[in-house]
Amino acid sequence: EAPQVRLETSAGAFTVELYGDHAPRTCHNFRELAKRGYYDGVVFHRIIQDFMIQGGDPTGTGRGGQSVYGAKFEDEIHPGLKHTGAGILSMANSGPNSNGSQFFITLAPTPWLDGKHAIFGRVCEGMAVVKRMGNVHTDRNDRPLSELKILRAVAL
Repeated sequence: EAPQVRLETSAGAFTVELYGDHAPRTCHNFRELAKRGYYDGVVFHRIIQDFMIQGGDPTGTGRGGQSVYGAKFEDEIHPGLKHTGAGILSMANSGPNSNGSQFFITLAPTPWLDGKHAIFGRVCEGMAVVKRMGNVHTDRNDRPLSELKILRAVAL
């Protein structure tokens, strides 16, 4: 059975299933950060309706966050995994091999991200919560007007 992490957020809980066979280092990073409480209290700082919700930066700015391997680590892009629809869990980055702690979950197909962002899981429970989060009002910088945060991340 695939490893899972439950994200208990201020909007409700959802669970992601991790693709350990396809992206082992990326999955280890996410699960380990969850176990360490790294994501607890961290906001979803960027939400774009019909595109994605992004979080995982403890500074809340979109410019911070570190991996368990140090600052950044390499992409694990698997050719068989594509951003085909809503609920895909993928690493946010600032260019090739710049993964840290930030991640996003798609709200629709995003094929232009294929080969650029490492997919490492999918929402397996609570997709209605993710969709609700994707509909919050945001400012012109895509920042939610009312704070949405991860209260607790639990490795199952």
